[in-house]
Amino acid sequence: MKFGMVGVNGKMGKEIVDYFTSMGDELVLRVDTDLEDISGTPDVIIDFSNRSALEKTVELCTKFSCPLVIGTTALTEDDFTLLRKLSESVPVVQSYNFSEGINILKAILGKFGQYFDNWDCAIVETHHNKKKDAPSGTAIMLKNALGKELPISSLRIGGVFGEHTVVFANDGEVVEITHKALSRRAFSIGARKAALFSLTKKNGFYSFSDVISESLRG
Repeated sequence: MKFGMVGVNGKMGKEIVDYFTSMGDELVLRVDTDLEDISGTPDVIIDFSNRSALEKTVELCTKFSCPLVIGTTALTEDDFTLLRKLSESVPVVQSYNFSEGINILKAILGKFGQYFDNWDCAIVETHHNKKKDAPSGTAIMLKNALGKELPISSLRIGGVFGEHTVVFANDGEVVEITHKALSRRAFSIGARKAALFSLTKKNGFYSFSDVISESLRG
């Protein structure tokens, strides 16, 4: 497929371009701060940048009438309103984390979290020291899967790609569920699956959970 990358010079942008092109995909649109290079018509646009770029991303998706896969974090309600408006005309796949493992963990918490209703619960998330938002969008996503308010502790240290631990405890025992991303490749694999998924849809607002669910059915 031909694809566009918003945030092409970022660490995640470079990883996505490297993985997509290794699979035979062609980069035809490159966007970053003070950069807009278009050499063809994209089948899909990928945005793993900053929410400040969202209006430009939506403008490009509208111009080319192509799907959007967006992994930008720290989105506001106004941002989601903009994305939902775009999804009326093209497919939009939004997630704070495109790791398959994290989304499986989210499904587990949604299904079995009720068994811990009478336990204390907290989330600890660790990321590299360049990550700007805290708590992470993934931690918020996991909290929402449990359907209740709970404390989230955020660590920004070293070069950690991403680590999330959900802790349940009562007076006599502790249960911990941890997911660790070993490299950014986990997210680029998920982003490509989401891109291929989007090419099969006419329009609508989707999550990465929808992508995984369809792959299990198919």
